[in-house]
Amino acid sequence: MKKKILIITLILIIAILSFLVFLILKKPKKSTITTYGNIEIRTVDLSFQVAGIIKEVLVEEGDYVKPGQLLAVIDDRDYRANYKKALFEEKAAQAQAKEDLSKYKRNYPLCFDDTLSKQECTTLLNQKDLSNAQYQKNVANREFQKLQLDYTKLYCPQEGIITTRAQEKGARVNVNQTVYVMSLTKPVWVRTYIKEEDLGNIKYGKTANVYTDSIDPKTGKKRQYKGFVGYISPISEFTPKTVQTTDLRVDLVYRIRVYIEDVDEYLRQGAPVTVEIDLNDE
Repeated sequence: MKKKILIITLILIIAILSFLVFLILKKPKKSTITTYGNIEIRTVDLSFQVAGIIKEVLVEEGDYVKPGQLLAVIDDRDYRANYKKALFEEKAAQAQAKEDLSKYKRNYPLCFDDTLSKQECTTLLNQKDLSNAQYQKNVANREFQKLQLDYTKLYCPQEGIITTRAQEKGARVNVNQTVYVMSLTKPVWVRTYIKEEDLGNIKYGKTANVYTDSIDPKTGKKRQYKGFVGYISPISEFTPKTVQTTDLRVDLVYRIRVYIEDVDEYLRQGAPVTVEIDLNDE
Protein backbone atom coordinates (compact mmCIF):
# COMPACT_ATOMS: atom_id res chain seq x y z
CA MET A 1 0.00 0.00 0.00
CA LYS A 2 2.80 2.35 0.95
CA LYS A 3 4.53 1.47 -2.31
CA LYS A 4 1.43 2.47 -4.32
CA ILE A 5 1.12 5.75 -2.43
CA LEU A 6 4.80 6.48 -3.11
CA ILE A 7 4.38 5.76 -6.82
CA ILE A 8 1.26 7.96 -7.04
CA THR A 9 3.07 10.73 -5.16
CA LEU A 10 6.03 10.54 -7.56
CA ILE A 11 3.69 10.63 -10.54
CA LEU A 12 1.94 13.69 -9.14
CA ILE A 13 5.27 15.41 -8.43
CA ILE A 14 6.48 14.66 -11.96
CA ALA A 15 3.20 15.94 -13.44
CA ILE A 16 3.36 19.13 -11.37
CA LEU A 17 7.00 19.71 -12.30
CA SER A 18 6.25 19.07 -15.96
CA PHE A 19 3.39 21.55 -15.87
CA LEU A 20 5.58 24.15 -14.18
CA VAL A 21 8.32 23.63 -16.79
CA PHE A 22 5.69 24.00 -19.52
CA LEU A 23 4.48 27.28 -18.05
CA ILE A 24 8.02 28.57 -17.74
CA LEU A 25 9.07 27.60 -21.25
CA LYS A 26 5.83 28.62 -22.93
CA LYS A 27 6.28 31.99 -24.61
CA PRO A 28 3.31 34.33 -24.35
CA LYS A 29 1.90 35.54 -27.64
CA LYS A 30 3.30 38.91 -28.60
CA SER A 31 0.76 41.69 -28.94
CA THR A 32 3.23 44.57 -29.25
CA ILE A 33 6.79 45.24 -30.30
CA THR A 34 8.61 47.66 -28.04
CA THR A 35 11.64 49.42 -29.40
CA TYR A 36 13.62 52.59 -28.77
CA GLY A 37 14.75 55.36 -31.07
CA ASN A 38 15.18 59.07 -31.63
CA ILE A 39 13.07 61.84 -33.10
CA GLU A 40 14.17 63.01 -36.54
CA ILE A 41 13.06 66.20 -38.29
CA ARG A 42 14.20 67.47 -41.67
CA THR A 43 16.23 70.66 -41.76
CA VAL A 44 16.73 73.14 -44.61
CA ASP A 45 19.67 75.47 -45.23
CA LEU A 46 18.30 78.83 -46.41
CA SER A 47 20.47 81.09 -48.56
CA PHE A 48 20.34 83.88 -51.12
CA GLN A 49 20.60 83.16 -54.84
CA VAL A 50 22.73 86.27 -55.36
CA ALA A 51 25.76 87.69 -53.58
CA GLY A 52 25.79 90.93 -51.63
CA ILE A 53 25.78 92.67 -48.26
CA ILE A 54 22.94 91.80 -45.91
CA LYS A 55 20.78 94.84 -45.24
CA GLU A 56 18.20 93.30 -42.89
CA VAL A 57 17.93 90.12 -40.82
CA LEU A 58 14.32 89.81 -39.74
CA VAL A 59 13.97 86.65 -37.63
CA GLU A 60 15.76 85.12 -34.67
CA GLU A 61 16.62 81.59 -33.60
CA GLY A 62 13.55 79.86 -32.25
CA ASP A 63 11.12 81.95 -34.31
CA TYR A 64 8.24 80.13 -35.96
CA VAL A 65 8.06 81.05 -39.65
CA LYS A 66 5.41 80.58 -42.34
CA PRO A 67 5.61 80.06 -46.12
CA GLY A 68 6.22 83.33 -47.96
CA GLN A 69 7.45 85.20 -44.89
CA LEU A 70 10.32 87.63 -45.55
CA LEU A 71 13.40 86.51 -43.61
CA ALA A 72 16.29 88.68 -44.79
CA VAL A 73 17.20 91.32 -47.40
CA ILE A 74 20.38 92.07 -49.35
CA ASP A 75 21.34 95.65 -50.32
CA ASP A 76 19.69 95.82 -53.74
CA ARG A 77 21.00 99.12 -55.13
CA ASP A 78 23.28 97.52 -57.72
CA TYR A 79 20.62 95.03 -58.75
CA ARG A 80 17.99 97.74 -58.99
CA ALA A 81 20.30 99.85 -61.19
CA ASN A 82 20.97 96.85 -63.45
CA TYR A 83 17.26 96.22 -63.78
CA LYS A 84 16.59 99.88 -64.62
CA LYS A 85 19.35 99.79 -67.24
CA ALA A 86 17.88 96.62 -68.73
CA LEU A 87 14.47 98.32 -68.99
CA PHE A 88 15.90 101.24 -71.00
CA GLU A 89 17.91 98.90 -73.23
CA GLU A 90 14.76 96.91 -73.93
CA LYS A 91 12.82 100.04 -74.87
CA ALA A 92 15.63 101.21 -77.16
CA ALA A 93 15.84 97.81 -78.84
CA GLN A 94 12.06 97.71 -79.22
CA ALA A 95 12.06 101.13 -80.90
CA GLN A 96 14.85 100.05 -83.26
CA ALA A 97 13.03 96.82 -84.08
CA LYS A 98 9.83 98.75 -84.89
CA GLU A 99 11.76 101.18 -87.09
CA ASP A 100 13.49 98.41 -89.06
CA LEU A 101 10.22 96.49 -89.43
CA SER A 102 8.47 99.62 -90.73
CA LYS A 103 11.32 100.30 -93.14
CA TYR A 104 11.17 96.72 -94.38
CA LYS A 105 7.38 96.87 -94.96
CA ARG A 106 7.68 100.15 -96.88
CA ASN A 107 10.44 98.96 -99.18
CA TYR A 108 9.69 95.28 -99.57
CA PRO A 109 7.23 95.79 -102.53
CA LEU A 110 10.05 97.51 -104.45
CA CYS A 111 11.94 94.24 -104.48
CA PHE A 112 9.45 92.72 -106.96
CA ASP A 113 9.92 95.29 -109.72
CA ASP A 114 13.70 95.47 -109.38
CA THR A 115 13.54 99.02 -108.06
CA LEU A 116 15.77 97.75 -105.28
CA SER A 117 18.62 95.37 -105.90
CA LYS A 118 18.65 91.89 -104.41
CA GLN A 119 21.45 92.96 -102.09
CA GLU A 120 19.39 95.87 -100.76
CA CYS A 121 16.38 93.63 -100.25
CA THR A 122 18.49 91.07 -98.41
CA THR A 123 19.93 93.81 -96.23
CA LEU A 124 16.44 95.06 -95.36
CA LEU A 125 15.36 91.56 -94.34
CA ASN A 126 18.52 90.86 -92.34
CA GLN A 127 18.33 94.20 -90.54
CA LYS A 128 14.70 93.54 -89.56
CA ASP A 129 15.58 90.08 -88.21
CA LEU A 130 18.68 91.36 -86.44
CA SER A 131 16.77 94.16 -84.72
CA ASN A 132 14.04 91.77 -83.63
CA ALA A 133 16.63 89.33 -82.26
CA GLN A 134 18.33 92.13 -80.36
CA TYR A 135 14.99 93.16 -78.89
CA GLN A 136 14.24 89.59 -77.75
CA LYS A 137 17.71 89.42 -76.23
CA ASN A 138 17.03 92.59 -74.26
CA VAL A 139 13.67 91.24 -73.12
CA ALA A 140 15.44 88.15 -71.77
CA ASN A 141 18.06 90.30 -70.06
CA ARG A 142 15.36 92.44 -68.44
CA GLU A 143 13.65 89.32 -67.11
CA PHE A 144 16.97 88.02 -65.82
CA GLN A 145 17.77 91.29 -64.05
CA LYS A 146 14.29 91.30 -62.51
CA LEU A 147 14.94 87.83 -61.11
CA GLN A 148 18.29 88.96 -59.74
CA LEU A 149 16.55 91.88 -58.04
CA ASP A 150 13.88 89.58 -56.60
CA TYR A 151 16.58 87.23 -55.28
CA THR A 152 17.83 89.99 -52.96
CA LYS A 153 14.93 89.05 -50.69
CA LEU A 154 14.99 85.73 -48.85
CA TYR A 155 11.55 84.21 -48.24
CA CYS A 156 10.54 81.23 -46.14
CA PRO A 157 9.79 78.21 -48.39
CA GLN A 158 7.60 76.32 -45.93
CA GLU A 159 6.46 76.14 -42.32
CA GLY A 160 9.19 75.66 -39.76
CA ILE A 161 11.31 76.92 -36.87
CA ILE A 162 14.59 78.81 -37.23
CA THR A 163 17.25 76.76 -35.46
CA THR A 164 20.38 78.64 -36.56
CA ARG A 165 20.94 82.26 -37.57
CA ALA A 166 24.29 82.07 -39.34
CA GLN A 167 24.66 85.66 -40.62
CA GLU A 168 24.16 89.18 -39.31
CA LYS A 169 23.36 92.57 -40.79
CA GLY A 170 26.31 93.97 -42.71
CA ALA A 171 27.84 90.59 -43.52
CA ARG A 172 28.78 89.90 -47.13
CA VAL A 173 27.41 86.59 -48.36
CA ASN A 174 28.07 84.63 -51.51
CA VAL A 175 25.56 82.71 -53.58
CA ASN A 176 24.14 79.72 -51.65
CA GLN A 177 25.98 80.67 -48.44
CA THR A 178 23.83 79.61 -45.48
CA VAL A 179 21.98 82.44 -43.75
CA TYR A 180 19.54 80.38 -41.67
CA VAL A 181 19.00 76.74 -40.83
CA MET A 182 15.32 75.90 -40.49
CA SER A 183 13.77 72.84 -38.91
CA LEU A 184 10.54 71.77 -40.63
CA THR A 185 7.47 71.17 -38.49
CA LYS A 186 6.40 68.21 -40.61
CA PRO A 187 7.06 65.41 -41.24
CA VAL A 188 8.36 64.19 -37.87
CA TRP A 189 9.35 60.57 -37.44
CA VAL A 190 11.17 58.19 -35.11
CA ARG A 191 14.25 56.42 -36.39
CA THR A 192 14.32 53.05 -34.68
CA TYR A 193 15.24 49.42 -35.31
CA ILE A 194 13.55 46.04 -35.03
CA LYS A 195 15.05 42.58 -34.73
CA GLU A 196 14.96 40.18 -37.65
CA GLU A 197 12.54 37.89 -35.80
CA ASP A 198 9.99 40.71 -35.64
CA LEU A 199 10.30 41.69 -39.30
CA GLY A 200 7.52 39.38 -40.41
CA ASN A 201 5.07 40.88 -37.94
CA ILE A 202 5.01 44.46 -39.14
CA LYS A 203 4.02 46.16 -42.37
CA TYR A 204 3.44 49.64 -43.72
CA GLY A 205 0.63 51.42 -41.93
CA LYS A 206 0.88 49.51 -38.65
CA THR A 207 -0.22 51.79 -35.83
CA ALA A 208 2.14 52.65 -33.02
CA ASN A 209 2.29 54.64 -29.81
CA VAL A 210 5.29 56.87 -29.19
CA TYR A 211 6.29 57.91 -25.67
CA THR A 212 8.79 60.60 -24.73
CA ASP A 213 10.73 60.65 -21.46
CA SER A 214 9.13 63.92 -20.34
CA ILE A 215 6.06 63.89 -18.11
CA ASP A 216 2.93 65.76 -19.14
CA PRO A 217 1.94 67.87 -16.09
CA LYS A 218 -1.72 67.60 -17.05
CA THR A 219 -1.83 63.79 -16.93
CA GLY A 220 1.19 62.95 -14.79
CA LYS A 221 2.21 60.42 -17.45
CA LYS A 222 4.74 60.38 -20.25
CA ARG A 223 3.69 62.32 -23.32
CA GLN A 224 2.07 59.98 -25.82
CA TYR A 225 1.73 60.39 -29.59
CA LYS A 226 -0.01 58.41 -32.29
CA GLY A 227 2.02 57.16 -35.22
CA PHE A 228 2.32 54.57 -37.96
CA VAL A 229 5.05 52.59 -39.66
CA GLY A 230 5.95 54.50 -42.82
CA TYR A 231 9.25 52.94 -43.84
CA ILE A 232 10.92 49.55 -43.44
CA SER A 233 14.48 49.21 -44.66
CA PRO A 234 15.04 46.31 -47.08
CA ILE A 235 18.65 46.01 -45.87
CA SER A 236 19.76 44.58 -42.53
CA GLU A 237 22.52 46.13 -40.45
CA PHE A 238 24.26 45.58 -37.16
CA THR A 239 22.64 47.23 -34.18
CA PRO A 240 23.83 50.88 -34.02
CA LYS A 241 25.90 51.68 -30.94
CA THR A 242 23.37 54.26 -29.83
CA VAL A 243 20.76 51.58 -29.20
CA GLN A 244 22.93 48.59 -28.25
CA THR A 245 22.10 46.48 -25.24
CA THR A 246 23.93 43.42 -23.93
CA ASP A 247 21.77 41.00 -25.91
CA LEU A 248 21.70 43.04 -29.13
CA ARG A 249 25.38 43.71 -29.72
CA VAL A 250 25.77 41.16 -32.50
CA ASP A 251 22.17 41.04 -33.76
CA LEU A 252 21.13 42.08 -37.22
CA VAL A 253 18.34 44.65 -37.20
CA TYR A 254 16.24 46.56 -39.72
CA ARG A 255 15.79 50.31 -39.62
CA ILE A 256 12.21 51.59 -39.66
CA ARG A 257 10.50 54.95 -39.50
CA VAL A 258 7.45 55.58 -37.38
CA TYR A 259 5.78 58.79 -38.54
CA ILE A 260 4.02 60.82 -35.85
CA GLU A 261 0.56 62.13 -36.68
CA ASP A 262 -0.24 64.49 -33.78
CA VAL A 263 2.95 66.57 -33.92
CA ASP A 264 3.37 69.38 -31.37
CA GLU A 265 6.05 71.80 -30.18
CA TYR A 266 7.43 69.37 -27.57
CA LEU A 267 9.04 67.03 -30.10
CA ARG A 268 12.66 67.96 -30.68
CA GLN A 269 15.37 66.71 -33.01
CA GLY A 270 17.26 63.76 -31.47
CA ALA A 271 14.99 63.33 -28.46
CA PRO A 272 14.91 59.69 -27.22
CA VAL A 273 11.53 57.95 -27.34
CA THR A 274 9.93 54.57 -26.76
CA VAL A 275 7.85 53.03 -29.55
CA GLU A 276 5.17 50.39 -29.10
CA ILE A 277 3.91 48.85 -32.34
CA ASP A 278 0.50 47.21 -32.10
CA LEU A 279 0.67 43.77 -33.74
CA ASN A 280 -3.08 43.22 -33.46
CA ASP A 281 -3.84 46.21 -35.70
CA GLU A 282 -4.62 45.16 -39.26
